[in-house]
Amino acid sequence: MSPFSKYLISAFFLICALVSGSGNAFAQEFQTLADKAFMIEADTGSVLFAKDENAPVPPASLAKIMTMEVVFNEIAEGRLALDDEFQVSENAWRTGGAPSGTSTMFAAIKSFVPVADLIRGAIVQSGNDSCIILAEGISGSEDNFAKKMTERARELGMTKSVFGNSTGLPDQVSAVTMRELVMLARHTQQTYPDFYQWYAEPQFKWNGINQRNRNPLLGLDIGVDGLKTGYTEASGYGIVTSIERNGTRLFLAMSGMSSQKERAEEARKMLEWGLRSFEPKKLFQAGEIIGQASVYGGDGAYVDLAPESAVTIFLPVAESERIKARIVYDWPLEAPVEKGAQIGTLKVWIGDTLNQETPLYAVNSVPVGPLHRRAFHALQELMLFWL
Repeated sequence: MSPFSKYLISAFFLICALVSGSGNAFAQEFQTLADKAFMIEADTGSVLFAKDENAPVPPASLAKIMTMEVVFNEIAEGRLALDDEFQVSENAWRTGGAPSGTSTMFAAIKSFVPVADLIRGAIVQSGNDSCIILAEGISGSEDNFAKKMTERARELGMTKSVFGNSTGLPDQVSAVTMRELVMLARHTQQTYPDFYQWYAEPQFKWNGINQRNRNPLLGLDIGVDGLKTGYTEASGYGIVTSIERNGTRLFLAMSGMSSQKERAEEARKMLEWGLRSFEPKKLFQAGEIIGQASVYGGDGAYVDLAPESAVTIFLPVAESERIKARIVYDWPLEAPVEKGAQIGTLKVWIGDTLNQETPLYAVNSVPVGPLHRRAFHALQELMLFWL
């Protein structure tokens, strides 16, 4: 964003603000033993809980969600098929297979395994061998595949996450944040719904060995249908999970728990709290004008701004917090402005937490104005610069 970023406050929005006697952020009403956590409602992206969500931590097996996204994208782009087969290299077998002492699908050395089964081995059994086999088959080496993972993360807007391998096994490179893991999980569920169903598969048998899904929440019958657990000594026990109930879906990422039992209980409690403690509220209709942006050098001084779809947020049920909103765009906005162009973003805070960001688009076109108006705006911009 430029140094001249401008903030407009929608008067109508503030008039409709909900005010309570509490000045604390709503997210602090819930306490968790997790060191870091982030939870959103899926449809609106509303933030329901945030605790040190932007701090990087070693991903452990949570990195496999990124590995699978790369694999799913390769399939979606037509570069890979579910019935393609990759051979199990000695490296994959020793590093992630039976000799490794780590989570494995027990793929036999030198055997050929279909991509569909490697995916299930990675998702259900958390197989390190299956991830390495896929990485080598797609990119020639795990190092090359790890670079692809980081590049793909950037394409998805994950600016902090870095991946040094396909498995999440400890290294000096890999790091993720809870916020970006939630972004990744939401993207995976919404972009690849057919593949996402594998995250809810209760068990998978390969090479004569049956293993149950390592996600402890799947067996509770509470609506959880993904995604992954992980553990490293450095970051503790972590989980990325999702729950859907009565048309509401939440995504949650947590790390820093001290045991598997604590991880399962903390995640369950936070998901139940999220479903119980928030309700949707529509703030603006699709296409409703909610503000304006100043246009310099145009045939008009302003352009009206509106969202493409309805703006809905999830608010605390028991105790409402003050809603604050700003329209943010790069200033100066120079003519011509085309109708339908994305101009800025509506940012909504509940208490002290940035709850939601919604793109705003130009409702009307603003052509270049006459010479005298452009000269006046240029002088005005110069004066504001010096001020």
